[in-house]
Amino acid sequence: MDGWALPALILVCSYLLGSIPFGVIVTRIAGADDPRSIGSGNIGATNVLRTGRKGLAAMTLLLDGAKGAAAVLAAESVSPGSGPIAAVGAFFGHLFPVWLRFRGGKGVATLLGITLALHWPTGLVALAAWVLAMLISRRSSVGGMAAATVTPVASAYFFRVDLTLMFLALALIVLWRHRANIERLIEGTEPRIGERGQG
Repeated sequence: MDGWALPALILVCSYLLGSIPFGVIVTRIAGADDPRSIGSGNIGATNVLRTGRKGLAAMTLLLDGAKGAAAVLAAESVSPGSGPIAAVGAFFGHLFPVWLRFRGGKGVATLLGITLALHWPTGLVALAAWVLAMLISRRSSVGGMAAATVTPVASAYFFRVDLTLMFLALALIVLWRHRANIERLIEGTEPRIGERGQG
């Protein structure tokens, strides 16, 4: 394929891969509550955790991250240098999945997956920030926002300026998706990890 055809195909395929709603799939297979019916209605791991099934939440987290990484790695194997295109496709696929009428997750796990696949040192820093912020705050939203915020900073520190602008844009989108969480954090009503409520 020449010109724009291959990048366009990579973008579309990555979007479809990112659109796979693993949170809905794993809860349905396990016979647990549909995450869309509880808490915030979000399809991500945090809301799956509110079903009371920690294993399903962990599986959702891993699969949502893996689909982002898989999209990037598959694209790079087909067309070296096309990883960022696949990353954007998978990320927006998770946020706006075609299978769920474009109502998806907040993108944290998928962002971590694509970051690890694009530049693993930046991904490890983001992962560390996510874990540390969650351990300190006991709130998933704080961990997710910390990871997203650190990602462009870490990539710039490692002189991956070719990725920094993209990571910055994705981080801002993650923060925007967490705007309700930010309001509840300010009000002191944001639930802790595992608590029922908005997420």
